[in-house]
Amino acid sequence: MPTNKLSAFIKRKEFILLVIFVLVFVLMSALAPKQFLRPFNIQSMAFQLPEFGILAIAMMVVIVSGGINLSITYTATLSSIVAAVAISSMSQAGVADWKVILLGIVIALATSLAAGAINGFVVAYVGVTPMLVTLGTMTLFEGVSLNITKGGAISGFPDSFLWLGNATIIGIPVPMVIFVAIVLASWYLMGRSRFGFSVYMIGCNPRATMFSGINVKRVLMGVYLFSAVLCALSGLIMSSRYNSAKESYGSSYLLQSIAAAVLGGTDIAGGYGSLSGTVLAVMILQVITSGTNIIGINPYLTNIIMGAILIFVLALNYLSSRRESRKLG
Repeated sequence: MPTNKLSAFIKRKEFILLVIFVLVFVLMSALAPKQFLRPFNIQSMAFQLPEFGILAIAMMVVIVSGGINLSITYTATLSSIVAAVAISSMSQAGVADWKVILLGIVIALATSLAAGAINGFVVAYVGVTPMLVTLGTMTLFEGVSLNITKGGAISGFPDSFLWLGNATIIGIPVPMVIFVAIVLASWYLMGRSRFGFSVYMIGCNPRATMFSGINVKRVLMGVYLFSAVLCALSGLIMSSRYNSAKESYGSSYLLQSIAAAVLGGTDIAGGYGSLSGTVLAVMILQVITSGTNIIGINPYLTNIIMGAILIFVLALNYLSSRRESRKLG
């Protein structure tokens, strides 16, 4: 690699995140070598990371468009709960397992797409601020989920459904295989397609994008629908891994998904976002969560750490933007 290209690569945020990941991994390994480096713990992280990583990508895509989706975790749990009710009912009725699972996945996707359509319609066509819309739908989806479950968990899945969140393929967890496939699909959609280019343009300047001939409303609707599909997949993995569906599953992922997107280099104001950076940030946060849990740090302190990281990165990005503006000015 030529010297100038190597120098440019080292200055990239992705390289810095890779270095941070290595340092955090080494630190956790040094603090608890017997527990953290056990194959069981490494595989456990590989099972947990995908459901969080998928939600982080769902959040990143929306933030790049200049919005935010505060309802992602409840979209995921609502879709998994509705699917769980159908799966449990059909399984008890004696329907073949493959039909039960296929219909369950279709129902989860349909539910999540309906939720995404509500967000997308109100944001794109009504014109309400994304934060207010998704804050409202977050409460709506939580209420619907609680009404269905009555505060409990829905179970009664066929054993074959558990394969989705607990099985391995040549030693690699199935959720990780799904996550890699989603990362590749998202990379193509956001980095190589007209849709992805339009999303970045809207995040930079929606008015200029509209005058350039791009249907901004349609693209924004597509953003929230794509985010919803990812939520459904994450919800299915969670319900399969836990062998049940409940409205509180994955609730901590809301803050973590925002932190991962921002830590990964996504501009909270929109217009810029790095998929690879988001994936690296997810890996960093997963190692921190797993490591602090093994070391015995109070889990509530983990949320404090996540919040502090988010505030620090936002402040750092803001100061960096001001410095760049002064240079240009």
